[in-house]
Amino acid sequence: MARPRSAGNDEAPDEALLAGMAVGDERAGVVFVRRYQRRVYGLALGIVGDAGMAEDVAQEAFVRAWAHASIFDPRRGGAGTWLLTITRNLAIDALRVRRPDPTDPADPALTSMASGDCPPEDAALAGEMRARLAGALAEIPEAQRRAVALAAFYGRSAQEIAALERIPLGTAKSRIRMGLAKLRDAIHVEEAS
Repeated sequence: MARPRSAGNDEAPDEALLAGMAVGDERAGVVFVRRYQRRVYGLALGIVGDAGMAEDVAQEAFVRAWAHASIFDPRRGGAGTWLLTITRNLAIDALRVRRPDPTDPADPALTSMASGDCPPEDAALAGEMRARLAGALAEIPEAQRRAVALAAFYGRSAQEIAALERIPLGTAKSRIRMGLAKLRDAIHVEEAS
């Protein structure tokens, strides 16, 4: 005898699962989460770039889906699209909150990451260069210094910097370009003296 189709059934359509979640059906929620957990986590990870933060975003996306299941309107789009939109928005919000403060290039923690296998004369030259770089960085405006540090020390793209700093892409590119030009000029002036 065939089992009747219910909101908690593993083969139930997404809309039926959301309807079940709206009335508090835990089984429907479990099935819905299992169905979408990889996609939600993958999208979050792709946006935030950090596994722990992606887990937090994914969890919050499912909590919001559960809380708002009763207002889901299938005429406006599929349940998967709705859930992934919630995830995307939460991930972008998480990036906005996590506004990094670049580490000073002279920070001992940063320099300790370098290999200790270099000869002493190379280490001395590297120390001199770090000091010159830190001095030159201190002379450029704060916004440009942040953009240069994010690009040069953290490998962030202009698009990522624009998102992190909440500025237009063109502004991020300009800050990087002008910051690097001022940095280059400051280092050349120091070399000439």
